[in-house]
Formats: sequence, structure tokens, C-alpha cells
Amino acid sequence: MYLADRGSAPSASAAPGDRHAVPDRRPGRRAGSAIPSTVLVLGTVSLITDISSEMVTAVLPLYLVAELGLSPLGFGVLDGVYNGVSALVRLVGGRLSDRNGGSGHKAVAVVGYGLSALCKPLLLMVHSLPLIGAVLAVDRTGKGLRTAPRDAMISLVAEPGARGRAFGVHRAMDTAGALCGPLVAFVLLRAAADGYDAVFTVSFCVAVVGVVVLLLFVPRRATTATERTVAAGPAVVADDAAGVNPTAVAGGTAERTPAGPRAPVRALLGRPEVRRLTGCAVLLGLTTLSDSFLYLTLQRRLDLPGAWFPLLPLGTAAVFLLLAVPLGAIADRIGRRRLFLAGHLALLCAYGLLLVPSAGGAALVCTVLALHGSFYAATDGVLAAATADAVPEDVRGSGLAVVQTGQTAARFVCSIAFGAVWTAWGDRTAVLAAAIGLALAAAVSTRLLRRAGTPPPLASPSEQAS
Repeated sequence: MYLADRGSAPSASAAPGDRHAVPDRRPGRRAGSAIPSTVLVLGTVSLITDISSEMVTAVLPLYLVAELGLSPLGFGVLDGVYNGVSALVRLVGGRLSDRNGGSGHKAVAVVGYGLSALCKPLLLMVHSLPLIGAVLAVDRTGKGLRTAPRDAMISLVAEPGARGRAFGVHRAMDTAGALCGPLVAFVLLRAAADGYDAVFTVSFCVAVVGVVVLLLFVPRRATTATERTVAAGPAVVADDAAGVNPTAVAGGTAERTPAGPRAPVRALLGRPEVRRLTGCAVLLGLTTLSDSFLYLTLQRRLDLPGAWFPLLPLGTAAVFLLLAVPLGAIADRIGRRRLFLAGHLALLCAYGLLLVPSAGGAALVCTVLALHGSFYAATDGVLAAATADAVPEDVRGSGLAVVQTGQTAARFVCSIAFGAVWTAWGDRTAVLAAAIGLALAAAVSTRLLRRAGTPPPLASPSEQAS
């Protein structure tokens, strides 16, 4: 279904043998529909790594709260650290990967994946909360380092008009791993005498395989979509209907907005599109509950047995897997910002269901998890694609890191605040506060993103040739 790196086919109107034939960019054609091989390999790495990480993530909340007796506030702090450390190092990962014309993307990603893999056996050796927190912080350091360069590689090799679909394919493969991880953890908990130790050991072995695949099969520097377009001939690559400046290619020379590979965060935030996206990501992140808290709320609401807790993420992962690619393609058509906001409305509906007193049973679980998975499918890769549209190629890693850092830091604050409200007034009050905050944040974000300009219309082949 998906083909390796291939340029767009020449226009049917081009003369035979014309070396400078213009690619057909009419709306009816699926230009850039092929998924580059680099995206597929990175998706495989993420699939393997997510099997490893989700095995641990699936059992960690219950292990800390039920086994070690951690309070919701204590878990909120630890969960906040788990995500907050990632936010602190994302900018570092993005800046390092942009050096030398983007050739550092793979190297930084390898370091990030390797750090996370090394943390898995350490969980076998530590049993106190401070040491567990330190190990989780190192694990999140690895995630923070690898995320921006990995997404930068995806955005650079994908055609601009098909970035949403490319990210959707990657996120679908990533989520396939997230679907398998809890299942493996569930089997190990039921089959092994020391269930948690077995989970951590198998998780480490799987993570090592992911690092090996990254080292062997991802090129040091992949050919970008712009380079392929320049090689094919003059064209105008129009972009997303949500308000993105197109990348013009004329006379064999790509015209980029200069930014410089060492552009500081302040310079990136000086770009209106980046500033708006970062502001919206922060606002919405402040009211986005962590997965762990949502699953703990469901577990307590229905009084589920502890052994079944690792299966709750499966519902989210299954829906995410089914919807990531089609929603990514829809984002390419209707606008990535619009779909990003719509995803948060799905999350708001999930909060509302958790507040309904009479709701319960399997129907509640299935509906909440379906909405949760839809939220991720409509926002995760879509935000990365929208950010890539607004950032020049030479600082793509840094630009992605800026937006991702703002979002992750906001979720760090949300975890601590939610845990504090839960401890003081109960889980229902905490969910109500999050729902009200999310509704307000979505309204403000809609207003912010409406200020973005409308892109110029897509050029026809005859206009491009002239």
C-alpha cells in the first residue's frame, strides 16, 4: 500500500522527454501520496519501543498507588516529573539535531532511544520512591531527546501536502506497539511469580531491539521532500488549508524563510505561526489529564480488579491505531489546526462522561476510551505536522521542540494540580475542574488560530509553468 521514496509523477500535459516536466499539483490528484521508507522504518522503531515502554507504563500507576501506597498528590508529582523532565530536554534535543544541516537528527535520536532502554533494568534494582523517580526522569530524558529529531526526520522526508498522512502512518505504527505492550504486561503479571520484575526485564530486551533497528536501517541523512522536488524540476508546493506559507521552488532553487540552524527560541517564537501554535498547545495542555490519571479515575469509578488495570490502555491504543491514518489524511484536506481543536472536543466529551453519576459498566469504559483514542489520533501527529508547516527546514527540530516543550511543560503542571485537587476534594471535583478549564482553553485557542492567514490558492500546472 505504501511505497518507498518516490517523487511525484510528471504532469500528463508535459511533453515526452521533457526533463523539466512540472509535477501535477491539482487538488484532484494525490500528490506525494507515497509514504517515504524513512517514515516506515521510524514507525517500526517506535512500534518496538512502544511495546517496551507501554509494558512499564501499563503497570506503573497501580504499582505505585496500590503496592507502594502513594497518594494521588504524590503520584501527581511523580507523573509530573515523568513528563516534565521530557519537556526540559526537548529543546536541547531539537537544537543539537539541527546542527550541520540536520545531519545530527539520527545521532540524537539514537542517544534518546538508548537512554530509555538502559532505564528498564534499573527499575529492577530500585524500590524507594526517590530512586524510582530518578530512573523515570532519566527515561523521560531519553524520550525528550529523541522526539523532536524523529519528528523532524518525518516532516523533512514527507511531501508538505501529505505531512498529516505521513505522521498518521507513523503514529499508527507507534500505537500498534502501545496496543501490544499492555497485553504483554497483562500476560506476564498473571503468569510470572514476580510479575513486575518480569515486566521490567522483558521491556529492556524489547527496547534494545528498537535501538538496533534504528542504528541499522535509518539513513544518517535522508533525502528531503524539497530536495526531491528540486531534482524533479520547478514547482510550487502548496500547503495546508489551515494557513501555511508555501515553499516555492523555482529554477531549481528552493526558497526558504531564513532562520539559521542556531536560531534561539526567542527567534522561533517571533514567528507568528509558531507563537500561536505554542500558545494553544500550552493552554490545552494545562487541562489535559495524563493517561495514568484517566485510567485511575476509571478504575476507581468501576472498582476494577488490579490485574485488569493494564488492559485499560488497550482501548485508547486500538482507537488511536484505527483512526491515526484517516484523520491524518483528513487534516491534510480540511486543515490541521481545525482537526487539532476537534480532538480536544472529543477529550472534553470523555471528561463529561466521567462526571455523569448514572453512567457505569462496560459502556462507560468503552466510550471513554474510544473518545480518548480519538483525541490522540486527531492531535498527536497533527500538531507535529502543523508545526512543521510553520518552521523552516534548517531549524525544523528546534521548532518542533519549542511547541512540544510548551505542551509537555503544561501537562506537567496539570498533573500536579490535578493530583492536588483530587487529594483535597476528590476525583470528581478534579475532573470537573479539568473539564471547565478545557472548555475555556478550547474557546481561546479557537480564537487564536482563527487569526492565522489563509494560504494562497493552489497553483494550476499552467500557472506553475509560466
